[in-house]
Amino acid sequence: MTKRVIIVGIPGVGKSTVITNVRDLLSQRGIDTKIAEFGKIMFDQARIMSIHNRDQLRRLSIEQQRTLQEMAANSINSLGNDVVIVDTHLFISTDNGFYPGMPLKLLNIINPTHLVLITATAEEIYKRRENDSSRQRDMISLDRITSDLRLSESMISSSSIITGCPFYVVQNNTNQIEKATEIICKIILGK
Repeated sequence: MTKRVIIVGIPGVGKSTVITNVRDLLSQRGIDTKIAEFGKIMFDQARIMSIHNRDQLRRLSIEQQRTLQEMAANSINSLGNDVVIVDTHLFISTDNGFYPGMPLKLLNIINPTHLVLITATAEEIYKRRENDSSRQRDMISLDRITSDLRLSESMISSSSIITGCPFYVVQNNTNQIEKATEIICKIILGK
């Protein structure tokens, strides 16, 4: 049976780096592991809609986002690797309020076996965002980051209730990426 592990975190927690390390470590152990980057899969579909920048996705209408999300979820559901790591966000801040990145319909399509929230301190996240020139990140205050962290914890626990699968909160503090990677590998392997 394929293990489908949804790993989430607000921008700046180091989620993508940790996920890459988890995939590499599991692959070294002979486990067929694939990263399904939800945003990239959506972006591939969004190009049809003349979207040329990934950060524009969150500015689409709710209906457009739902359509793209369902297409991405079905694509992920078709993967048959030993472990499929779904790299996504729990929520998207839009002009119409917060929109869930993993609403009920998508959770039902993907049918995760594990939910993992990667987190760090608000100060660490702020500094990482300041230094990230690879993306067009919205710079927000420490208070907003703190609020987003609390919202993430609420949403991951709600997703666990909906899916019936366990959730974990893993700290990715500065200079401790190996520790976060090992913890997530143990979660996936059940050790």
